[in-house]
Amino acid sequence: MKKNDLRHQVAAAVAACEDKKAERLSILEMEKGSGAFTDYFVICSGSNPRQIQAISDEVEQSLSKLGLNARSVEGYKQAEWVLLDYVDFVVHVFNDKARDYYDLERLWKTAKHVSPTELGEKPRPRAAKKSAKSSARSQAKAPAKRTSRAKSVSAKRPTGRTRKTS
Repeated sequence: MKKNDLRHQVAAAVAACEDKKAERLSILEMEKGSGAFTDYFVICSGSNPRQIQAISDEVEQSLSKLGLNARSVEGYKQAEWVLLDYVDFVVHVFNDKARDYYDLERLWKTAKHVSPTELGEKPRPRAAKKSAKSSARSQAKAPAKRTSRAKSVSAKRPTGRTRKTS
């Protein structure tokens, strides 16, 4: 698989985690000679079992739209540590206690920490292309931006009071 394709897939998984308010998001790029069985780890936490399952579900749904299915999913019922294996990358969704106990970032401390912006844009699901007419209509419906004059006038008004003009 091309490196850019893989990075876009990892970015989609990260975006899915962020959509469900995952906490302490971390992305590790594994070194080639480290003996790691995958290229990336996406690690995040959820605050309760339902959120952990919701994060896992969102990752699966988002990636299935891109044509990717998890090779295996482990720990979903207990929702303490859910592991989603996509072969080239693995998504780990922990509760705080399990995350602190296993401390994967320390265990794989030689891995490079990657920010979501370094991965590139989130890939879009494969869908029919919009026609030029429909995209022009959607742009026409977009609200107009405030001008700088409007901002400066509203900034001069005192807050919490209404002023009568004659």
